[in-house]
Amino acid sequence: MILTVTLNTALDVTYRVPELRPHTTHRVTEVTERPGGKGLNVARVLAALGHDAVVTGFVGGVTGEVLRRLLAGIATPGGGPGASRGTITDALVPIAGTTRRTIGVVDAATGDTTQLNEPGPIVTTPEWSAFMDGYGRLLRQASAVALCGSLPPGVPVGTYAQLIREAHAAGVPTLLDTSGEPLRRGIAARPHLVKPNADELAGLTGSTDPLRAARDARRRGARAVAASLGPDGMLMVTAHGAWRATPPRRLTGNPTGAGDAAVAGLLSGLVEEAPWPDRLARAVALSAAAVRAPVAGEFDRAVYDEALARVEVTEHPAAA
Repeated sequence: MILTVTLNTALDVTYRVPELRPHTTHRVTEVTERPGGKGLNVARVLAALGHDAVVTGFVGGVTGEVLRRLLAGIATPGGGPGASRGTITDALVPIAGTTRRTIGVVDAATGDTTQLNEPGPIVTTPEWSAFMDGYGRLLRQASAVALCGSLPPGVPVGTYAQLIREAHAAGVPTLLDTSGEPLRRGIAARPHLVKPNADELAGLTGSTDPLRAARDARRRGARAVAASLGPDGMLMVTAHGAWRATPPRRLTGNPTGAGDAAVAGLLSGLVEEAPWPDRLARAVALSAAAVRAPVAGEFDRAVYDEALARVEVTEHPAAA
């Protein structure tokens, strides 16, 4: 199974409005609620791809109860008829605080989404100890682990570095998808793969050139770097080479879960031991397909199949 860690889980609430305009009252035409946080979105896409996933992190309060109830009701997201089916297992750790909400407002006129993210609950020392005990047990059965998203209050900024070292000791490969100082600290622990976007990579390295920045991130400790370039695709830099993949066409829609879908593609390629260019193509195709889905954690199977066959992967000179 693939383990996804979401320390700052969320109840994702999406509002659709005919047109989003400041300083006015809006009539909402549709409301959806989903269990959210980056690792939960990743797990839902993995399940649609046929992989068994276990989700862990923290959950609490009324919104936490709703999140767990919705998670229990998900057989598999997306995928479509005849698709392979994986499972999602809830290994979330209860806490006294209340799980946050993330609010997405979709403008039906433009397709743009405005995102509002609440802060997370404070995690106490005993709650953290309970999580670490469970994390150690889950690593014994994991084929890979994804460490995703922001850190809630009360969790040290070097937490991802600690979790990466624990996974290394258990012989489990790690993927890190975070930003800022947690990313900087985490890279120093030598994760197998990091997936920043171009802005996060520039903030880490000081370079706005994605290829140069990705190579710098490798020198800082990451064994491989998959840099998201938004609608322009993704760049992959490893010890074996560097590649760039671009989608066959730009798609409009909801980009909220595109990065999480890409992480799922990278993880599935990792556990299947696919060649690096194939992993990259899968990630870009899933990212494009997620843009066409109404909410994060889902993807359009037809768009994915079409995009995967047409993603263009080009090789750069060998990674420095």
